[in-house]
Amino acid sequence: MRLPDRPALKICCIGSVEEAQLAIAHGASALGLVSAMPSGPGVIGEALIAQIAARVPPTVDTFLLTSLQEAGAIIEQQQRCRATTLQLVDHVPHGQLKRLREALPGIRLVQVIHVTGEGSLAEAVAVAPLVDAILLDSGNPALAVKQLGGTGRTHDWALSRRIRDAVGIPLFLAGGLNAGNVAAAIEAVQPFGLDLCSSVRSDGRLDAHKLREFVAAVAGRADAPV
Repeated sequence: MRLPDRPALKICCIGSVEEAQLAIAHGASALGLVSAMPSGPGVIGEALIAQIAARVPPTVDTFLLTSLQEAGAIIEQQQRCRATTLQLVDHVPHGQLKRLREALPGIRLVQVIHVTGEGSLAEAVAVAPLVDAILLDSGNPALAVKQLGGTGRTHDWALSRRIRDAVGIPLFLAGGLNAGNVAAAIEAVQPFGLDLCSSVRSDGRLDAHKLREFVAAVAGRADAPV
C-alpha cells in the first residue's frame, strides 16, 4: 500500500451541515457521523445523519459509526442514513461481515480495532481480508459500559505500527491525536489516515482555529522522510 503524500484527514463527531462544511473547508476528506452508542461524544439522530450525508460532496466520504453487530440491523441502518462507509466500532463476527459485503457492495467497510494489547494485532490480521480499512482507536469494549471511541486517549503507537505493517490495507489512526502530538504519531505509525474529534472542538463545537492548528501540524510533517 502506497502512503499518500500526507495522511487523509477524517473529522469525527460531525453534528450539523455547518460543521461538515467547516471540516471540508479545512481539508477533511472524510466525516464521521455517530449513531447511537453506549457511551462517548458526538451522537446524533439518524435523521440528522441522513441530512448531513445528503449534503456532502461526492468527493468526501461519510462514515456512519455504528455499534450494531448484526448484519441485518446494520444494513437497515445504512439504508436509513445513506452514508458511503460503515465504521464498525464494536466487534462484528466474520460471517456478519461477509453478509454486509454481499448486501452492500458499494459501501466501504471499516473495522475499528481497539488497541488494548497483543490480542489486537491478531484481531486486526484476522479481519483485514474482510474489510476495506482498519481504524485503530483507544476504547475498551470489555467494560460494563463499553467504550467504543471518543475517549481522547492515546494508545501504544509501537503496537499500532506493527498492526499497520501486518494488515496490508489502509489504516486510520485515532485516539487522543492533537496538534502537539500528531507529528510523532505520523512518524511512529505512518497511517493512511488520521481520525480526530475532541481535540478540534471547543465547548463541544468544531473550532476553526484548532482545525487550522492541526492541519498545519500535519503539513509540517508531510515533507519529513517516511
